[in-house]
Amino acid sequence: MKDSFLGKRIRGGGYAIKGAWLLLKHEPSIQVQFVISILVSIAGWYFEISRTEWILQFFAIGLVMASEGLNTAIEAMADFVHPDFHNKIGHIKDVAAGSVFIAALIAVIIAGFIYLPYIFS
Repeated sequence: MKDSFLGKRIRGGGYAIKGAWLLLKHEPSIQVQFVISILVSIAGWYFEISRTEWILQFFAIGLVMASEGLNTAIEAMADFVHPDFHNKIGHIKDVAAGSVFIAALIAVIIAGFIYLPYIFS
């Protein structure tokens, strides 16, 4: 079973869960985003947002947190490959951080579309 197709998938899922836990446990940016996701979820229950709004909200949360996880991995790999400052490594890290910024900006826009009508009605 250990080397079967299903066994490999189960083991891979375990690694993924371990990685998500490591992100939450050790990465301050993911911890902040996790708290924000809890707060906006509480707001969703408070304002009784629609099913579609929940879907968009969870998509935005997932997009930001997945982007941050990839950014963390890219930065760790870049630091491992070249621990000293290097312009190309700096560029790679800036681009990776930029992708998180874009995801977060889109998430804020989605939150605005969802919550501003509830707040100002």
